[in-house]
Amino acid sequence: MSNIAILYYSGYGHTHHLATTLADAVNSPQTNVQQANAQLIRIDDDGEITPEQWETLLNADAIIYGSPTYMGAPAWQFKKVADASSKPWFELTWKDKIAGGFTVSAATNGDKASTINYFMTLSQQHGQIWVGTGLHPAGKLEHTSADINWSGSFAGIMAIARADAEPEGIYQGDIEMAKAYAERIVTITERLAVVA
Repeated sequence: MSNIAILYYSGYGHTHHLATTLADAVNSPQTNVQQANAQLIRIDDDGEITPEQWETLLNADAIIYGSPTYMGAPAWQFKKVADASSKPWFELTWKDKIAGGFTVSAATNGDKASTINYFMTLSQQHGQIWVGTGLHPAGKLEHTSADINWSGSFAGIMAIARADAEPEGIYQGDIEMAKAYAERIVTITERLAVVA
């Protein structure tokens, strides 16, 4: 059984809703052939996680990074934890773990790619193996925000929740994309575990 850690910060609840969607998909026997266990690690408002949560990251087979996009980058709370990950970086304890990422902002674009690129760079600093979405964009006239990958992201999930939307107000296509992404991460994590 693979252990998937979802490390994230959420300011207004939208990122938390997306994180729980990912976790539910990882844990669901309906969406995965393999058995996997997702553990949510929510960074607090002071940019801290507990020693037990650091241990969870150490023992995880995959780490999925998440943060809202604020001013074209992850929230400072996420960055504080990322900076504190220099100890596992120095010891290469996250090396060869699977990595992925997700972000949410109110705008259709909102420079969310900068946040995903930050997660990718962080993962490569740690020697992780990044997993993209593996999905074509929903780029035809017939497509709407209810379709998977309406925003056309290949590197990670770039979800949309309008500024005045409730936490559950993420576009339905992005929710379905999170489920598909979780399944892909589980599949690749299990595949590499067999090879190893």
